[in-house]
Amino acid sequence: MEFLDLLQWPAMIVTLAAAWAVGSTRSRRRKVGFWLFIASNVLWMIWGFSEDAWALIVLQVGLFVLNLRGAQKNEAASR
Repeated sequence: MEFLDLLQWPAMIVTLAAAWAVGSTRSRRRKVGFWLFIASNVLWMIWGFSEDAWALIVLQVGLFVLNLRGAQKNEAASR
């Protein structure tokens, strides 16, 4: 199995960890969650390019932007 085929597994694990962290009541943990989501978006995009999964790539770009917005709003709210 090729390396990029295996990339979907860490992407999935990071996505689950991000969802858990973003659901926290602690601002710092939510911040980590948004950055984990951003990392998972990048991982899924890399995997998507290797599989020509264009709808997945477009979805991840949209989610990437939303996660950047979430990270920014979380940062502002914690001040």
